[in-house]
Amino acid sequence: MLRMRKIAESTVRRLSLYLRFLEEFEEQGMETVSSEALAARGGTTSAQVRKDLSFFGSFGKRGLGYSVGELVLKLRDILGLGRTYRVAMIGAGKIGSALVQYRGFRNRGFDIVSIFDTDQAKVGKGWNGLVVKDLKELETELRRSPVEIAVIVTPGEAAQGVTDRVVALGVKAILNFAPIQLTVPDDVVVKTVNLALELETLSYALTNR
Repeated sequence: MLRMRKIAESTVRRLSLYLRFLEEFEEQGMETVSSEALAARGGTTSAQVRKDLSFFGSFGKRGLGYSVGELVLKLRDILGLGRTYRVAMIGAGKIGSALVQYRGFRNRGFDIVSIFDTDQAKVGKGWNGLVVKDLKELETELRRSPVEIAVIVTPGEAAQGVTDRVVALGVKAILNFAPIQLTVPDDVVVKTVNLALELETLSYALTNR
């Protein structure tokens, strides 16, 4: 399998969408699907679908399309979804609460195993089967029970400090909801979710449609 860094992020995002569409087709009992059908579902072109898949090998047969079940397995493997990732949530606010309660993460192999906060009113409280830990215990807890991914849901002024701590603990992947650009070593991957930015893109679309 090719390393993700050699593939454009836009391609990886489309692969993730294709996987969701294929899983829907599989639930509907479809055995084969064409690149045209995938393209129509994803708002792209059949040529783009074929190009995206071609980075990872040869799939499907001309005139017959793709085997839905086979392509589901291949895309799950390409996206690294054949295993479970342990996730630490840092920040027990409203966004953190919504993320912890979302069952879809575990279904995709992302298991939130620990939650941290500095608010003593939240520390010790139960959250969806987990207990909120004091952020002071971060190093102790993650050394005892390591994670592969950290989700940062803190105020902006606290995010870099928390990031430095999880990176020092060996975490190589961070999903950042804080309104700040994080600085990390080259071997650490950060994805920032900027809700204001997403809303601004919608505003532009509405204004210029």
